[in-house]
Amino acid sequence: MFNLAAIWLVSFVVGAIAQTCPALPSTINLTANSKLPDPFKFINGTAVASKADWACRREEISQLFQRYELGTLPPKPSNVTASLSGNSLTINASEGGKSISFSVSISKPSSGTAPYPAIIAYGGLSIPTPAGVAVITFNNDDIAAQQSSSSRGQGKFYNLYGSNHSASAMTAWAWGVSRIIDALELTPSAGIDLDHIGVSGCSRNGKGALVAGAFDTRIALTIPQESGSGGAGSWRISDAIMANGTSTQTASEIVGENVWFSTTFNTYANQVNVLPFDHHLLSALVAPRGLLIIDNTSIDWLGPQSVWGCQKTANYVWQALGEADHMGVSQVGNHNHCAFPSNEQGDLDAFVNKFLKGQSTNTNIIKTDGANNLGFVESQWVDWTVPTLS
Repeated sequence: MFNLAAIWLVSFVVGAIAQTCPALPSTINLTANSKLPDPFKFINGTAVASKADWACRREEISQLFQRYELGTLPPKPSNVTASLSGNSLTINASEGGKSISFSVSISKPSSGTAPYPAIIAYGGLSIPTPAGVAVITFNNDDIAAQQSSSSRGQGKFYNLYGSNHSASAMTAWAWGVSRIIDALELTPSAGIDLDHIGVSGCSRNGKGALVAGAFDTRIALTIPQESGSGGAGSWRISDAIMANGTSTQTASEIVGENVWFSTTFNTYANQVNVLPFDHHLLSALVAPRGLLIIDNTSIDWLGPQSVWGCQKTANYVWQALGEADHMGVSQVGNHNHCAFPSNEQGDLDAFVNKFLKGQSTNTNIIKTDGANNLGFVESQWVDWTVPTLS
């Protein structure tokens, strides 16, 4: 069994190391841009011309999200240990004289042999459990609370780093996912295939799963389900949808609802056009690894037009890298929020089988059951061209 995405990523990172990436300026002149920002242009205006350039641009985009929207993601703590008892994996992390512990449960499949591919599931798995794949249930609320806007700074992440740390809840959860993977690396007896790890969640947890996949390149497949605005949707397109009379979640609403984003983002929630990114670039941080966007056209609040336009645009990054079929969109309506319709099973299987089981499957899947592309007109949002990166 082998992982094509992992092999590709090794050569990708080696190319990036061979050149020095430009530092993100300490001060950036933010100017309004109603279009979806160009993935292939650095903040300093330089064009992205190669895969090594993209690796540097990817790091720049990551830093931009941390600076303006998600808060700072701390590096791996100075000390991480792990212990396995039955199906419970306990992770211990220490930094600056403080320590925390949290646990995840591992449910192994009844078929196949160890080491098993696995999906880290925010709050439990909402998609059907794939055959032969372990499920690692992650209580993300334990790491960072998300009860309401008053729960900022609560949870074990903040016990370790301080209640005033800039990291949003979603960044803290991504930190937690990385520590789970650290612990699995330390615990071979857990029987998990470290080259075939996925992450998934639905709704608010789908937003979180996308952030985790964006930040940790050890994740082979990211599956956010019905994550809406602040996840697979675009801030700019969602604002336009709301302005046209459809009630959908926007940045200005979301910052008052909960603590998924950093307090810095409050400054930009009513002026998203000045941000030097949108969420097509959050998804692009996953490239060239596997990403399957699962969405629902029946719920206006999720902004299905926003998700469709955002993710069709994100796919251009995979196209430029020569891996267009490593990213897919499956957008199907007529079901409840976080339900999984049977006619999406084939799409899920194709991605799981390729990126978690190392099989050769057709993952050229970008589809919606919404009429006329849900009204998304690309020329209104994209004013840049897609290069072929050498």
